[in-house]
Amino acid sequence: MSDNESRQPKKIDLAEAVRQKLQQKKQQQAANGKPSAAGNQTTKMLKSQNNKKPNNQRRRTGGS
Repeated sequence: MSDNESRQPKKIDLAEAVRQKLQQKKQQQAANGKPSAAGNQTTKMLKSQNNKKPNNQRRRTGGS
């Protein structure tokens, strides 16, 4: 029965799984020779920098 137990993956908590995934990601980036900061910036979605326009209804209608 020990063969069957060794084939099944060991159960780990979520925090440990995240740590392992992060470690794998860092190793891949190190192998590719890319700095981590530049890698993160290229995958970010670009956001619009338009500011909200002021509501000038009072000026248009001449309200007090």
